[in-house]
Amino acid sequence: MIRGLYTSGWSMLANSKQMDVVSNNLANVNTTGFKKDTVILESFPDVLVKRINDSCSSSNPSGRLGNVQLGNDVGEVFTYYNQGQLQKTDNNLDMAISNCDTAFFTVAVPAGNGEFREYYTRDGSFALNAYGQLVTKEGYLVMGQNGVITLNSENFNVSDDGTIVENGQAVDRLLIRNFTDTTTLRKTGSNLVQRTENTQEQPFDGIVRQGYLEQSNVNSINEMINMITIMRSYEANQKILQAQDGTLERAVNEIGVVR
Repeated sequence: MIRGLYTSGWSMLANSKQMDVVSNNLANVNTTGFKKDTVILESFPDVLVKRINDSCSSSNPSGRLGNVQLGNDVGEVFTYYNQGQLQKTDNNLDMAISNCDTAFFTVAVPAGNGEFREYYTRDGSFALNAYGQLVTKEGYLVMGQNGVITLNSENFNVSDDGTIVENGQAVDRLLIRNFTDTTTLRKTGSNLVQRTENTQEQPFDGIVRQGYLEQSNVNSINEMINMITIMRSYEANQKILQAQDGTLERAVNEIGVVR
């Protein structure tokens, strides 16, 4: 009976984590370049069951009854990096990566003590700061092959390979990282990801589209369906837990009562 309570309880916790992920997807359905997440469930680790008073039994000297599982738990949060739809904006500062799901713009994020750390994003809604530097909406510096990209105005062109041309001169080329395995990347917030020790690169073979923005790859209808499914699963586990609790209460209060 207690095992059943634990099983339902763990399932409710897993449903709560699933709901958090789905809610975050829906909250970012209009966030440029956002990549949706999904929860992958796995069985809870096996628990060894023993009978304490049977350790000296000749028929079962170990007292071992076997293994049981206590339901499901969250194994990992998987991110889908498939490309979202491209929306035309006709703004020279807007850029999008096309035909390559594994490539990212490179930005420099302050790490303290005047140092910067390299992060990556698919959000190409850039701007120029007071110093003419190309930056993200959060003010992070957009990196080129030669370092920070500095422009004189918004009147420039970007070629398919990311080369920035201003007044007929090549200023720099966008530093685009193309990774072999996106499962090695980790989200860090602010629509950014960072590499891990297992992350490897490959040559960029996509296309940079100027005047376009990549939309979120979240399908709001599917996420609403997922939300309803999770809610029904949570309610079912809740009812099972209440039923088991009621049975346990009767066992404690009624069985074995001397009348």
